[in-house]
Amino acid sequence: MKIILAGYNLDFETIREFQELRPEAKILTPETISAAYARISRSPKPVDELRAAARQDVERARLSNKNIVFEMGHSSVAEHAVFNIDVLGVSRLLVEEIEKFRLCSYTEKSQRYVRLKDDFVIPEEIRETSMEGPFVDIIRKQNRLYHELFEKLKPHIFEKHKDLAADPASRSMLEGWAKEDARYVISLATETQLGMTINARNLELMLRRLAAHPLAEAKEYSRKLYEATKDTTPSLIRYTEATDYDCLTRRNLRDELSTLMRQSEHKIAPPPTDLSGQYVSLVYATPDGDDRIMASLIHSSSDLPMSRCLQMVSSMNRREKESLIRTALKHIKSYDPVLREFENAELHFELLISASCFAQMKRHRMATITCQDYDPALGATVPPAVSEIGMYDAFMEIVAETEKTYDQIKELIPLAAGYILTNAHRRRVSMKINVRELYHIARLRADTHAQWDIRKTAEEMVKLGKKSMPLALMLATGKDGFTSLYTRVFAAGAGFGQ
Repeated sequence: MKIILAGYNLDFETIREFQELRPEAKILTPETISAAYARISRSPKPVDELRAAARQDVERARLSNKNIVFEMGHSSVAEHAVFNIDVLGVSRLLVEEIEKFRLCSYTEKSQRYVRLKDDFVIPEEIRETSMEGPFVDIIRKQNRLYHELFEKLKPHIFEKHKDLAADPASRSMLEGWAKEDARYVISLATETQLGMTINARNLELMLRRLAAHPLAEAKEYSRKLYEATKDTTPSLIRYTEATDYDCLTRRNLRDELSTLMRQSEHKIAPPPTDLSGQYVSLVYATPDGDDRIMASLIHSSSDLPMSRCLQMVSSMNRREKESLIRTALKHIKSYDPVLREFENAELHFELLISASCFAQMKRHRMATITCQDYDPALGATVPPAVSEIGMYDAFMEIVAETEKTYDQIKELIPLAAGYILTNAHRRRVSMKINVRELYHIARLRADTHAQWDIRKTAEEMVKLGKKSMPLALMLATGKDGFTSLYTRVFAAGAGFGQ
């Protein structure tokens, strides 16, 4: 066996300094890695020799890449070229579009740990129109209340959690709680930054999709991202222009739906007006999900066809089924993922959640997440601590002013209206996950250290999931509750549920 380090990420300033010292050098491109790896399947040469050949003739490597990626269609070759991208001065609303691309890595400026400084984006659609003044005015009001809320929430939270406040190591966490509750009043136009790691294949897709996005900020992001990367891997990125598929499909679906709804208005019940209890609903779960997971466990541990495994499970009694799932979970720790067989049962949730909660939930990129626009008609989520310090009325007054401005913008510039809404405003989210991913969400988000809003959502998802698949989800809980739940489940002689 021989393991060779083929390459690693370098800060671009380091690369630039090298290029200034050796301007004739043309080998500092990730394309040579892609070209070498592309030839592994068809060449008997060792891969390190293939890399050496690619470095010696970069232009030939680029021609090879173009042929393999674009003529032969082996796009995965482009995934071997990886970029680290700094993204600065973008709105929180645009970040939601950027982070829809699931096969990338993102680390975003946290509104929980960083105190905001009132920076915000004025969308091109609004700039120099009659709505720019009202837009700026309401955001400044939101930001003033943010600072006022933080100054009042901080001592309240320290007093409420005196035991934690006594420990200097916990003071930063408590201050973060104050920041994260204060942030509910700030807008989606708030400026932020993030670090992004993305391979060339996904970079091309991101460029094309955001070039087709209706928001001017998204188009600008696509242009500037292309300018920053186009000279580094020209052989791996070709299709960057907006297409009819990306530009028209969503719009055509909305038009089609408008026609369908007009034709069937009398058949559809009106939406409920009381949304206070509709935060999480389980709209679908794999029928016999527990059984399908158990059949998968049998399948991977035997030489039986899946049809026979399903028959075996159907003939098992409750105790035998419990025993099989317990065996799969017996040696698990709070940091272990459950076995991949648990991906063979799915749960489809609809969530009614705040922008603050969605900002965290969207990070679970193994899920299938689609969503509606933020809608003031769905109400606003007010942090309990805001009510505890007597600032509920002030908070809702700003929400009402925000919604008034939102209505004015939507009337004139509908595309840009969402920028003005706050982190408290809600949207409907469709989220399909498998059981394995629900375990991950539970561990991370149903834990006492999780932010209260997403913790409430995650706990309800787990509760509903367990009703549908009680065996497969028997150990689904937050990290803090794992040990006690594990002890109960595996207590000597205890039956499941005791």
